[in-house]
Amino acid sequence: MRRLKKVNKRVLIQTIVITVIVLIAALLCIFPFYWMILNSLKNPDLINQGTVDLITFDLTWESFKAVFSYNNGLIWKAYLNSFIIAIVQTAGTLFTSSLAAFAFAKIRFKGSKPIYGLFIATLMVPGQVTMLPLFMMFAKMGWTNSFLPLIVPGVMINTYGVFMLRSFIVSIPGGLLEAAEVDGCGWFRKYLKIILPLIKPALITLGLFSFIGSWNNYMGHLIYLNDPKLTTIPLLIAGMQETHMTGAAWGRIMAASTLSIVPIAIIYLFCQKYFVQGIATTGMK
Repeated sequence: MRRLKKVNKRVLIQTIVITVIVLIAALLCIFPFYWMILNSLKNPDLINQGTVDLITFDLTWESFKAVFSYNNGLIWKAYLNSFIIAIVQTAGTLFTSSLAAFAFAKIRFKGSKPIYGLFIATLMVPGQVTMLPLFMMFAKMGWTNSFLPLIVPGVMINTYGVFMLRSFIVSIPGGLLEAAEVDGCGWFRKYLKIILPLIKPALITLGLFSFIGSWNNYMGHLIYLNDPKLTTIPLLIAGMQETHMTGAAWGRIMAASTLSIVPIAIIYLFCQKYFVQGIATTGMK
């Protein structure tokens, strides 16, 4: 009996310690977002006072009004451009990555393993190494100052996406594909009717990663987009910076940053179930 009480006490202490550590870690993760939202609602005159106010009741919508009136409502155009780039790239990435992953996982062809190994090896190449060659190539093709350089590379090659989806597809029993073949299904119909429904959590997870990466791709947007009509959310926020940052400028940037995370937060909330399942598992249940 005493031994049981000691075990229960030890488990209780461990639970309390782990809970406190997780709570502290969660607060540290949430604090930057809280600070951003607080400063977006704070009276601009209080932002540059030099004091750190974690709680204030002097709140106003002035910064948000300034964002919506910035450059004659440019934020709406920036939202539309960012959505077009992110949605098209995400849809294209899911299609091409799932096709390539299916081929590497279930179709046996000569040299498949060496080719897949070379393909995965490209993960070790930093994006900064290919940035200049890609820019020179797209400039010669006349693709600069358009959305094509921001969409096509991600659609054509997404090494991590192929690697992730292949991990799911490999665990799908071959008997399902053999049964489909008996019923007269070709490779594409097997992919469409069997593979895609079974890897839904992985597709949603990859879609979230792709959408967030495209939405926040400030460097790519900065390099290829020069026309104000093609401004995206990251470029809009960067353009709000001033030489001498005032409280109003900081408030406007914080408000624009808060608005920029709204679509991502909404998408994540709707897809949270599949996102967690896709991260936690590497195959079928």
